[in-house]
Formats: sequence, structure tokens, C-alpha cells
Amino acid sequence: MRKHAMNRRQFMRWSCAAAGTAASAPLWASTGAGDAVPDYLANYKKTYRDNPHNAALEWFREAKFGLFIHYGPNSLVSTIDSRVARNDWLQYNEKLSVAEYDKVAQRFAAEKFDSDFITDLALEAGMRYVNITTRHHDGFCLFDSRHSDFKSTNTPGKKDLVAELTEQCQKKGLGIFYYYSHGRDWRHPHGPDNERWGGRARPVYKKHEPHYKYGEEHDLNKYVEFVKNQITELLTNYGRIAGIWLDGIAVPNSRPGKVHLFRLQELYDHIRRLQPQTLVSYKQGVTGIEDFLAPERKWKDKSDKPLEICDTLQPRQWFYNKSLDGRHKTADDVVTMLAKAASIGANLLLNTGPLPDGSIHPEDVKTLREVGRRRRNK
Repeated sequence: MRKHAMNRRQFMRWSCAAAGTAASAPLWASTGAGDAVPDYLANYKKTYRDNPHNAALEWFREAKFGLFIHYGPNSLVSTIDSRVARNDWLQYNEKLSVAEYDKVAQRFAAEKFDSDFITDLALEAGMRYVNITTRHHDGFCLFDSRHSDFKSTNTPGKKDLVAELTEQCQKKGLGIFYYYSHGRDWRHPHGPDNERWGGRARPVYKKHEPHYKYGEEHDLNKYVEFVKNQITELLTNYGRIAGIWLDGIAVPNSRPGKVHLFRLQELYDHIRRLQPQTLVSYKQGVTGIEDFLAPERKWKDKSDKPLEICDTLQPRQWFYNKSLDGRHKTADDVVTMLAKAASIGANLLLNTGPLPDGSIHPEDVKTLREVGRRRRNK
């Protein structure tokens, strides 16, 4: 079934590209499924048929609990060398060149990344949705993008992890969100640069990185188009998507008067045209027209908009860090976090950083199963 689905997806991608319509024809719409209610919105059919966007907002407000997954080359660091303390931003913190970071990425295999197990675990914990890092700040894609060669399908594992996880979520009625690093890209030659933008836009090297464009050669518009093209792929190649979750807020917010250069209004409109039910967030909000706010960790205020607090099972680290083994949050911790989120009307998006091979850390498995048992027995 999975092989058939992937071949069909590749065929549709090729067909749309050949006809010049990839940006305007979502895969599910082209197969006659456009009027069907997505499985994760099955309990909101009446609202969905009147207004898919409102149905998604109603579902999200009631979802309460989701699983966040940070996985990529950063996850491998603890098995490659001793740099385990700052591996969330390895390339930036260690000032690795693009070529040096490529060597890390080429070890990525994800041989034990099991989407069936992950989604079963989410359901067992009482979660309603899953969010995965489709592309983090390093520019590495966990999906088969036509617009980048720096992707999981070009590494030893040759896996489209986004396809695998999305298929399982859709099969089991879980919403699937796609994290996408918008404000930062340490790979793209025309990604936001330090000369024009703050917010730690790029790693700071002693000499110019030969992979980057600088000065008059740098053209942010090329990066903005790249982002739009990749998000188009995510919304046309994988079926119905619950949300696009953008990150890197410090960069566009570093120059508020220049936010329009990122053409966010255009991007949001494009997302909502492709899939009307797809929600859009950009952390605490950049333009004010995002569908929900998604701040990190400590947040005390209620909001008129739907609210989601994201936090980690490891102490503050998003990608797996071996030095934190034995210190992951317990079921008691998570139950307390859920209660605090609920007290301000927020969802809790709880992150696990898979081990280098893609398997879920045993401490996290134990915690999530116990949380689910307690919630069922309340």
C-alpha cells in the first residue's frame, strides 16, 4: 500500500509539473477527494462543509495535546563526536561550514524511524496531532523535495519521513502539522543574511562561506520563492494537512518595518487557497493574522486566539542529546504541564527528539504511555 501511494504521488508530482499546475492543484483535490472531510476532522463534518477553516479552528481548540518531533542530522552528533551540549544548533554554534555539515548529514539513515509505532504511541498518550520538522534551520529536508538536494532521500536511508509519518497520521485520524524553518536557512545561498537581518540569521564565519551569496549578489526574493515552492510541495504531495508551523521568528521581527520583504501575506493566502482547513502559525505571531500562537515553554497569558505551548521531554533540548539521558521528564511532570496549559486554554505540544537511528527514546516511551494510562483512568 505504501509503495503504491508513493508511486502515485511521484506520478502526480510529475504530471502537475509537466502541465505547469503544481502550485494550483493539490493532490487530494485532483483525485476527487476534495469534498471529503479529513479523518482528523470527522467529528466536525457539519462545520467543515460550511467552512473548513472554522472546523479546523474548533478542532484545534479542543485538541489539547500533540506530539512534536525534532529529527535530522543534529540528532547524530552525540554518536559522532563529543559536541553534545549544543547540538540543536550545531552548525551555528560550532561554525561548521556547509561542506563540513554535509559530512554529518551523509550519516543520516533513520533506519529505526517507525511511523506506525510513533503514531500508536501518540494515540496511546491521548494526543490528537503530530508535528514534525520537515526542514530545520540547517536546511535539511525530511521530505523528497524537487527544490533541494539536501534531503533524507539522498542519504543512506533514502527515506521520505514526512510521507511515512503523514500516511500513518491520516490512517489513524491524527492531524499532521509540518514544522518549517522560515526565518532561518543556513543552506540556501540567498537565505536571510546577517548583513541585513538580525536574529542570528546565519552562522558567523571568520571568512565568507563560499556557499552563500553576499552583498549585491544576495537576493532574498529567490529565497522567498524557494520557501513558497517547498510549502507548495508539502501541501500538494501528501494529502490533507492540519497545519504549517513556521519558525525563525527572531529574523523577520529583527526589522519589523521590513517584514513585507518576506511576503508573508502572500504565503498565508497561498496556503489557505491550496488547503482551506490548513492552519498557519508563526510562533508568537509576526503579522497578526496567524491562526494560532505557539510560544515556547513559559507563557502565562490567555489569548483571544487559539494557543499552543511547545515544550520538551528533555531538559530544554529539542534534538536528542545523549548527555541528558536519565533526566527526561516523567509522567508527573507532563501531567503538571498539561494542567498548566489547560489553565490558560492552551494545547501542549510536547517534543521528543528521536535517537540517532530514529527510534523514540525509551524514557519518552515510558512517560507517554504512563500519561495516557492516567488520562484514561481519570
